[in-house]
Amino acid sequence: MLKTFIFDLGNVLLLFSHERMFAQVGALCAKSADDVRRVFIDDDLGTRFERGDVSETELRAELERRLDATFDRDQLDRALGDIFTPNEPMLRIVDELRRRGFRLVLLSNTNSVHVRWIQSHYDVLGKFDDCVLSYEVRAVKPEAAIFQRAIDCARYTPPECFYTDDIADYVSAGRRSGLNSGVFTDATTFRQQLVEYGVDLAAE
Repeated sequence: MLKTFIFDLGNVLLLFSHERMFAQVGALCAKSADDVRRVFIDDDLGTRFERGDVSETELRAELERRLDATFDRDQLDRALGDIFTPNEPMLRIVDELRRRGFRLVLLSNTNSVHVRWIQSHYDVLGKFDDCVLSYEVRAVKPEAAIFQRAIDCARYTPPECFYTDDIADYVSAGRRSGLNSGVFTDATTFRQQLVEYGVDLAAE
């Protein structure tokens, strides 16, 4: 019987666009989205920021150096952070699972700028009993360490948990950790997946 649900954040609960982020940063310094994309990809700068290996100050300095620009912090934070749209059908499902007494854990590859923006604009993180954020735990999906942290936060055994993520490789990593896992596509399919595990959200 399922006791805990572990949710990815991006493109599951909040839809987002990296392309929008690249374009918005580029607009601050008269560079193209492709120019900004290359900066984030070079030396895995974006991933290192999500892992917590690069601070916000260091990220801004790297962007300024590589793009030959000077950024106002607040403007840069908005350009980086204003990329999310709530996936309302999934947020309603989260509320329904919480109402039914399931434990909820968020598991996300993310960074401090995005989390601060989300906390300021959306009531998402507060819906969860615990949040496992890559930059805080210094590990990123699909590494085993971040899944183990999520399992610890679940407070139940992996067979009593269900993990959903829109990235198939991460779902496979969840399964290797022993979690029941499914690839997320949309809210309707997610509800159908839960029925297979004995959780029918249409029934009271």
